[in-house]
Order: sequence, then structure tokens, then C-alpha cells
Amino acid sequence: MNPLTSKSIPALARYSRHSLVDVCLEEAEKTKSVFTRLYPDAARAAGDHADAMRAAGVELSPLAGLPVSIKDLVDIAGETTMAGSTALRDTPVATSDAPVVKRLRIAGAAIVGKTNMTEFAFSGVGLNPHYGTPVNPADDEIARIPGGSSSGAAVSVATGLCVAAIGSDTGGSIRIPAALCGIVGFKPTARRVPTAGTIPLSTTLDTICAMARSVDDCILVDSIIADNSLSIPDLPLAGIRLAVPATVMLDTLDSHVAASFSRALALLSAAGAKIVDVSFTLLGEAADLNQFSGAESFAWHRGLLAARESEYDARVAKRIKSGAAMSAADYIDLHKKRRDWITRMEDALGPFDSLIMPTVPIVAPPIAELEASEEAFFKANGLLLRNPSAINLLDGCAVSLPCHEEGSLPVGLMIAGPAMADRKVLAVARAVENALQSNQ
Repeated sequence: MNPLTSKSIPALARYSRHSLVDVCLEEAEKTKSVFTRLYPDAARAAGDHADAMRAAGVELSPLAGLPVSIKDLVDIAGETTMAGSTALRDTPVATSDAPVVKRLRIAGAAIVGKTNMTEFAFSGVGLNPHYGTPVNPADDEIARIPGGSSSGAAVSVATGLCVAAIGSDTGGSIRIPAALCGIVGFKPTARRVPTAGTIPLSTTLDTICAMARSVDDCILVDSIIADNSLSIPDLPLAGIRLAVPATVMLDTLDSHVAASFSRALALLSAAGAKIVDVSFTLLGEAADLNQFSGAESFAWHRGLLAARESEYDARVAKRIKSGAAMSAADYIDLHKKRRDWITRMEDALGPFDSLIMPTVPIVAPPIAELEASEEAFFKANGLLLRNPSAINLLDGCAVSLPCHEEGSLPVGLMIAGPAMADRKVLAVARAVENALQSNQ
């Protein structure tokens, strides 16, 4: 049995890193559509080095020698970064690792491979016509979407192919697949983690971050890849004020999400948390502000689109080209409106420790339905992005953690706050996670 399917990082201390890396690589080679590239030699070397250092009594990072995956929009030296596409195949290779990869290597992580993704990170669904779509492991009977755009990243963690996965989150691309696959995803305040050496979707909203099996595992990875490490206090749940926003965020919940969310709130209330229903009408303005990705992605892609649009996923190309219509004046005004909205939102959030809401309003739809129908695809995409994208627009931070009953389809619970509230949000998320797990 692969211990990575059920254990968080501290519980792996007694295991040989060599054996863990071997198990993960053997399984990864059998999987379809999760990885676009594997690094068996480098990963095994990292595992062997960690074992040797541990045997010699050298204190190492808890991540040393453990398998980690990297989303295929992050540079690794010596190869072309494809970003889930084929249109970049002739571009020059990366001359150096991205900063986040360098930091993981310094910590001794065994980087096992690059993970599949939505082409150019432009959807929350996770479909990829070039490399196939990773299947959500939560359902043995129906092939469901993994969520995107960090699709292979989520599946690599959920199936025990790595202890953590590095991905990106522009409108929910870490939290959506984490929610749909039943794991934990943490989107930090964007400025805390360098985006250098990554292919952008939106230079305003892009965030590089991680998903793992627990809040503490996400805290550990964040401490390695971020510019500033955080000390997260043990926060008692009793007395924590959690705001449930009524505007937009609770609309059109499917029955399983609604029941799981209600159950989670009841458990947290019983544990002493103060659950406060708040209208937060300001959230109704978020949709009009959510125009950065189209304009900023078009600025990056316009030359490549002109030369190779036929090689793009047509649904991705359609969304990118929508950004061509925005004028410079409108773009400047959009930034101004966003700054004003952030100020008003931060004032409204002042009395609360965190926001709490469903990460997404639906469970993972079947892959076949969304492949077959453009209408169904864009409807699902809009629903999946709706809640998490508001936190990106806020320049905020958020954790998605599982809140469904064991044996049912995964549902994500999102704990969120404003910019640089990462320490508080992680502390609240850990307290919430502990309360929910004690009632499983």
C-alpha cells in the first residue's frame, strides 16, 4: 500500500525516501494524462540523498526526499515549458529553474514530474485535448473532471503520486481542483510567492501555490516557496467569527454541496465558532471586475495566436481573444475600480476572522458531458470560478479543505481573508480542519 494516499508529511518520517519515491514513480508511469513529463533519475537521487543524510543524523527539511510535482507552466532548466499546449514546442528551453523550483530543490524535495493542466491555465474545468484529461479519482464509476487549471496537480496528490503539488491560482486554479478531488489547496496573498519563471495567465491575479493532504502540509510547502515564512499559531475554534456571505456565494448550490456546507457550519458552531450570516452586497460587484485574464492573456498570446491559433484548444483561444476588445483606457479604469473595491471590501471584513463559503457550488461534472457540449462547458466553468475568483480580485488569501462526509463526492469549504491575512486564514483553516476531522 502507498502510504502517500492516506498520510500527511509528518507521518511519513519513518519511511525510507527511496522507497516512497520508487512507489510514486512506478505508479506515475502507469497513469494516463496526469503527468506530461517524469524525472525518475533526479527524483531517486533526491530520495537517496535524503536517506543518507538522515542516517548520518543531519537535520533536514521535512520535505527532503519526498515526491513533489510541478505544474507544466513553471520553468525547469533545460526544457521547454509547454503550459498544457503544443503551440510552444519550438520555443527556447528554460535557462534556469523558476525560483519556486530552486527553493524546493534546496529543501531537498524529490521533484517527480511536470503535471498536466488546462491549456495556458485558462479554465477551471481541467479538460485538455492535447494530453488528455486527468480523471478525478473520487468516483470509481463515472469519469468526472478533476477541476482546473491545476488538474494533474490535484490528481497527483489525491492518488498518492506525491505529497504536494505546485500549481497556480488566478481565479481558483488551486482551490477548484482541490475541492473537486477532496484535498487541501492554499492560495496565499499573490505577492508572497515569486511568479518569475512561469507562463502567465494574468499578471495582476496569478498566484503560485500548493495543494497537499492537510492544512499543515500546505503551511510547510508555503514556508519553502514563499518569500516570507509564517509562524501559524494554534487557534482555538471557540469564539472565532466566521462570516457567511449571502450575496452570490450561496447561489445555485447543488443539493450535495448545500447539505455538506450546512453540516460543516453546524459542526463548527457546535465547536464554539461564531457563524454570522452577512449580506456582503459588495461581492455582487466582483463579476464586473473579473476582466483581467482576458486582456492580459491576449497581450501575451497575440503573436502566438496569429501564428498558431489552429493548435490551441478552441475554447481557450476563444477566451483569450475576448481580451482584444479592451482599450487601454478601460484597462486603467479597471485597475482603479478594483483598488476602490478592495478598500471597501477590507473595511467590511474588519469585524470577522475569516469568510467561510463553499469553494465551488457544484460537485465535479462528468467529463463526457463537458467535452460534448460547449454550452455545458462554459456553464460549469462559470460556476466553478465564481466563488474563488472573488478572492483573487480581492488580492486575498484562502484555503479550500474537504467538508463532505466520507464516501460521498468531495465538497470544498473555503476559508478566506484579505491581502496579507495569510497567518490568520491558515490558523482558522487548521482549527476548522481539526473540528471537521474529529466528526468524520
